[in-house]
Amino acid sequence: MSKLIQITNLLKKGAELNQQGNFEEALIAYDQVIIIKPDDAEAYYYRGMILCQVDRFEEALISFDQAIVINPNHAGTFNNRGVALKELSRFNDAIDAYNKAIAIEPTDAHFYYNRGYALQKCNHFNEAAVSYEQSIAINPDYVDAYNNLANTFREIKEFKKAFANYDFVIALKPDHADAHFNKSLLLLLIGNYEEGWRFYEWRWKQKHNINSRRHYKKPLWLGNESLIDKTLLITIEQGFGDYIQFIRYALLVQKLDVKVILEVPSILISVVATLKGQFTLVETGKPLPDFDYHCPVASLPLAFKTTLKSIPGELPYLYANENCKKKWGKKLGKKTITRIGLVWAGNPDHTNDYNRSLLLKQFSSLLTLPFEFHSLQKDLREVDAQTLIDFPDLYQHQDELHDFSDTAALIDAMDIIISVDTSVAHLAGAMGKKLWLLLPYLPDFRWMLDREDSPWYPCAILYRQKKINDWDSALEKLKADLLKLTN
Repeated sequence: MSKLIQITNLLKKGAELNQQGNFEEALIAYDQVIIIKPDDAEAYYYRGMILCQVDRFEEALISFDQAIVINPNHAGTFNNRGVALKELSRFNDAIDAYNKAIAIEPTDAHFYYNRGYALQKCNHFNEAAVSYEQSIAINPDYVDAYNNLANTFREIKEFKKAFANYDFVIALKPDHADAHFNKSLLLLLIGNYEEGWRFYEWRWKQKHNINSRRHYKKPLWLGNESLIDKTLLITIEQGFGDYIQFIRYALLVQKLDVKVILEVPSILISVVATLKGQFTLVETGKPLPDFDYHCPVASLPLAFKTTLKSIPGELPYLYANENCKKKWGKKLGKKTITRIGLVWAGNPDHTNDYNRSLLLKQFSSLLTLPFEFHSLQKDLREVDAQTLIDFPDLYQHQDELHDFSDTAALIDAMDIIISVDTSVAHLAGAMGKKLWLLLPYLPDFRWMLDREDSPWYPCAILYRQKKINDWDSALEKLKADLLKLTN
């Protein structure tokens, strides 16, 4: 059998195995091609594609780079190299790869779409909009490009254009879940709660949520049926901050003459147990008692037809555990000056983390003020751990924060919590603690626009960026308010 026939058969075999989901065997087939013909760009290219499918992006980059050395004029290789770089959060490098793909093949709408996404992740929103528009010019029916274009307009607060593009997607593809859900976020952001909560239910039809939605034999409750003498199960969804924010509705539910079961993440059990009422708490993953209806926790605002005027804002509704308070009181000792708890970064895996988190060094000017500062960070990033060396007077507690009961007790011992948008901020708000919250230019929907207060947490003061990436202005205003406390 000639080498050419061998290579042809192996490439065909690799493609078939890939289609069958036998990725490791497909990789072996392409490796065999490379052994026979070390300069086969096609084998390296498809090898890189499979490595991307199994989330081995660093290895994929090596394969794509080898393919490019052999054939530097293959647009698809540059595009998929960009995809691998995007997955590694190397967005600037991804933009460069997409630009090279476009230079080779300027009529592929997907290349412009991919570049737009990477530009968006780098907060280059105007350039991202142009790239999406170029994608749409090539493919006028590219609904995902319209959706992301709308997201880009939302980020720069061109809301009319954002709504127009969401509506265009929905008209073109009425079952486009992302467009409906993204529209809900904008509706809620501007305070249109009546429509916003209804559109918010589209989250369950998004691809990444379809498998996470829980299915029960008992019906979903969204406020329409009487619950008198019934049992309602309130289920967990989304992040800890969302759960903390919306679990307040359990206090309203219990007024409907209904038994309430709360599904609770294990890390929150001890804190949720402080809710004032008769609730059955079940740790996530444990067997559930019988119930008549169920409702996801973030659907409760819809069930209660929540408007801006009817947000249940009575605080506190969560409290620190008394035993934990005593433990932390003993550890911290007698307070002699104002105590301030700091949270400067959220979960690095959060999709919007790049936009809402800061580095500890950005707090440098605050940490020189005459207060007793305590870090409430549970997890430290390496870069922040290095910065801590320069601030030995910043008390650290990460090794002793075992769950949210410890965090709640530490919050309780503080006079002020200064935080970015994290679950700790929600917990401080739910406890009625004085909360100074740092927000990006376009915040999460719950913080709304422009205002310095929050109807969800009346104890909070909001410090907003004046422009994209402008943490300095927010920190300067916050520092000025801190200085007032020293007078």
